[in-house]
Amino acid sequence: MSNDLKSEGGVLNEPLTEILSRVGTELKDVAVLIERLEPLLDSEEVANSIDTVEHMKLLQGVDLAVQKARGLADFVDSISTDVDENLLIDLTTALNLITLSDLKKRLSSADQTVVSADAYEKASGDLDFF
Repeated sequence: MSNDLKSEGGVLNEPLTEILSRVGTELKDVAVLIERLEPLLDSEEVANSIDTVEHMKLLQGVDLAVQKARGLADFVDSISTDVDENLLIDLTTALNLITLSDLKKRLSSADQTVVSADAYEKASGDLDFF
């Protein structure tokens, strides 16, 4: 078996090592996005708008989220080096669970694209409220 993407009857089979690598990259990207929120939450205006204990808990929660995302990214990257390169995984069901189209594209393709933390800075500024 090769490490190339396999398509058999509409099934996306891809080496687990590559999938884990892309998931690790996405987790690192999540950490960067969360980290960019910290200066906003640490502003004097935010600190004055909520009580000090709640503000500290909020900042600690953001810091913990960054640490967890980075830790999981490192964990997944480490595992990916020990996985058999010939082990293929069907991504079809897993990809169908992802609702963000750019994330789905990055996870389903070995092609290197711009990570979302970088792409959002170049975005038009559109924001969808749900």
